Amino acid sequence: MNLPGIETLVKAPFAEGDVFIAGRWCAAGDGRTFPVHDPATAELIREVSAAGPGDAMAAVDAAQAAAAGWRATPPRRRSEILHTAFALMRENTETLAHLIVLENGKAYRDAVAEVGYAAEFFRWFAEEAVRIGSAFGDAPGGGFRHVVRRHPVGVTAFVTPWNFPAAMATRKIAPALAAGCPVLLKPAPDTPLTALAIAALLSEAGLPDGLLNVLPTDRAPEVVSAWLRDERVRKFSFTGSTATGRKLLEQAAANVVNVTMELGGNAPFIVCEDADVDAAVRGAMDAKMRGGGEVCIAANRFYVHRSVAAEFTEKFAAAMTAVRAGAGLEEGVTLGPMVNRTAVESIRSLVDDAIERGAKVAARGEVPEGPGHYHPATVLVDVPEDARIMNEEVFGPVAPLATFADEDELVARANDTVHGLASYIYSRDVGRALRIAERLEAGMVGLNRGLLSDPAAPFGGVKQSGLGREGGREGIEAFLETQYIALDWPTD
Repeated sequence: MNLPGIETLVKAPFAEGDVFIAGRWCAAGDGRTFPVHDPATAELIREVSAAGPGDAMAAVDAAQAAAAGWRATPPRRRSEILHTAFALMRENTETLAHLIVLENGKAYRDAVAEVGYAAEFFRWFAEEAVRIGSAFGDAPGGGFRHVVRRHPVGVTAFVTPWNFPAAMATRKIAPALAAGCPVLLKPAPDTPLTALAIAALLSEAGLPDGLLNVLPTDRAPEVVSAWLRDERVRKFSFTGSTATGRKLLEQAAANVVNVTMELGGNAPFIVCEDADVDAAVRGAMDAKMRGGGEVCIAANRFYVHRSVAAEFTEKFAAAMTAVRAGAGLEEGVTLGPMVNRTAVESIRSLVDDAIERGAKVAARGEVPEGPGHYHPATVLVDVPEDARIMNEEVFGPVAPLATFADEDELVARANDTVHGLASYIYSRDVGRALRIAERLEAGMVGLNRGLLSDPAAPFGGVKQSGLGREGGREGIEAFLETQYIALDWPTD
């Protein structure tokens, strides 16, 4: 199956509307719509159906009705459907990548990489679906047996962000379906079209009706609150800001809903005195500029040893200055626009604050003129620790640099944050790098690597960067409940 061409998808991708419930495309119950814009031009792409509380309840009804049949479906069949979805995503890479560029703005090469990454979650969890298993053993005291089985947690509700509209959806959808759970998905209002295309692909892959329900909307509080108030919703997974995550945790607590949260980050990027500086610069470009810096695990604070600070700064500034900004589909562009005007203003505010506190601009790239939401690739040096950009997630193509001389001082500064999602370390001494890594309060650490994410590895943070893990073996366990049965077993 091939998706329709990009023009068809954008103009009228689905016959009756953009809300996908029980295997059927429909308009929002009250007819509401909301606009989706192209970040490169600020022009309207089109109006999209805006689901409301009534649609949210209809989606729960559909998911609950499909739950028993999917729970009873053999894991091998679930696996086959996910393998087919993987193949369909790969076949439609070009169309999906164009769609991501159009609504998210990222450079085409980043969008292609995202589609490949997103598809891998279907393949990984297709393979995990058949390995859930149960356990049987003897009670140590004798006389009976232990039976420990795993079963699906039930109806799951997801809220995904705009920065990876394909990958953040499949990272949640794939393990839930593999475990036997039906899904409710609310994609970000900036980027709903990619999620709808993924729903179409899963339907084509043979996923039974009601197991994936997608509700685009610009009234998220109404939809999500309706889900969290419904006792049939037993799992909730959110990727987004820490501030929003705190509010959603309060709502989920009312019904003791099982929760996974992937929240904000403030990743330190550490360059030790014995680092390969050229490799560190390449890693810094990966860790900072992937997706235009609009990435939760992006390097946010750079700590460079004084002895290599001048060399690293010169080479990193040259690499950032060479970044070509423009519309994501233009040849040679490596930095697309930010997702919207609010994002640009937030980045500018952090840069202005740092400069007011004494930071200096070491590099600033060029951006196109016009209405698009662009921010130049920027390097700041001599950034004080009390600057907001050292304490808040910048979520854009700006790198603040500071220096260090002592390892203990470095670790204290790196850990001085409420966040603990990712960290990066460059050193030729693996023992030193591991020693520092083990002292860092972070869920993930890249050692001499600027790219961390892998569907086969657990993704998540500590402190206020979240709860639970996605990806890896842990990713499917988040959608399983453990049941213990004591089985009488006479010995005579």
